Amino acid sequence: MQVEHHELHLEFPEHADAIAVLKAGNAHFAKLLGSYNRLTGKVEDLEEHDMPVSDFTLEDMKKQRVKLKDELYHILLAFRAGQQSVKG
Repeated sequence: MQVEHHELHLEFPEHADAIAVLKAGNAHFAKLLGSYNRLTGKVEDLEEHDMPVSDFTLEDMKKQRVKLKDELYHILLAFRAGQQSVKG
């Protein structure tokens, strides 16, 4: 089965540098990113190996992943906004 990969740097390539900076310097971001990566790995593993799991469970995991991605994205946007205010 062809599995679509959802690493954060692939989801938001325009924020790759900010992801690296925040991962190294923001403990909250790093913790959320770790949770996102673990959950993404589990979902992709289930899909790739066509493992038996209920549709409800898989959909719930995907919803959790979207929630984490949304939180991470808002942190990235705030970081970018902060960089712009320093430059401007």
